[in-house]
Amino acid sequence: MTYHEVIYEPGPVARVIMNRPEYRNAQSRVLLEEIDAAFQEAVDDPEVLVIVLSGNGPDFSAGHDLGSPPELADREIRGWDEEFVGVYDRQRDTRITNTMRWRNIPKPTIAMVQGKCIFGGWMVAASMDLIFAADDALFLPSHTQYFSAPWDLGVRKAKEILFQNRFIPALEAQELGFVNQVYPADVLERKTLAYANEVAERTPMALRQIKHSINNMQDGQGFTTHINASFMTYAVGARFGQPDPRMMKGKRQLSPVAQALAKLKPWPRPRQD
Repeated sequence: MTYHEVIYEPGPVARVIMNRPEYRNAQSRVLLEEIDAAFQEAVDDPEVLVIVLSGNGPDFSAGHDLGSPPELADREIRGWDEEFVGVYDRQRDTRITNTMRWRNIPKPTIAMVQGKCIFGGWMVAASMDLIFAADDALFLPSHTQYFSAPWDLGVRKAKEILFQNRFIPALEAQELGFVNQVYPADVLERKTLAYANEVAERTPMALRQIKHSINNMQDGQGFTTHINASFMTYAVGARFGQPDPRMMKGKRQLSPVAQALAKLKPWPRPRQD
């Protein structure tokens, strides 16, 4: 397959690299489809033993693409249903069905996170088995479609952080159990790949059995049921929720996400010769 918004590098440790640095790897429909295709290519390749997901540029992912020029052009070309059923189906296909599929990939997966990991970025990272982060990484969860935050952070801490709508620094995310390892940014890739290559030396079936048993334990506690139920809550709220009146009069109050994104400078997309 030819990729446009993803770089796929096969091998015992396969690399799936989100490649929209000029948009801080905001998740367009095309990007999500290509991540899905790259993961499937890695699953189908018997030479691939471990998969590492990362983002090109200074940030892992700014979350959902809400309207970059390429995203808007894709909507024009392929259509974009604004009716509730169409929106529901699209959200479920691109934010739940695929994310759950990534969670259940039968090979170990590692998210390598630098910079900001916001909303949809959290969802993708959370669906991986492990998260290795740079010490400058900042994570922002929310009540998104794939609402794993209570499982990722614990019930009371999830409420505290989501009520505040605040970023979680990498070291705090590690203390909460969401992040496995934190490294200086300049050695993150080397450390992550060293671990991935060590895991790739193990018997593939043993790795598959470990992952299946742990995911199955979590599902026995209700993880998948919770994700599906929370998506229904999200879908109804997104359709019928009313805007915060504090945002509708006087000086508009920017959310932490908007404030963070407003400070970001454009990042040049690297040439691909």
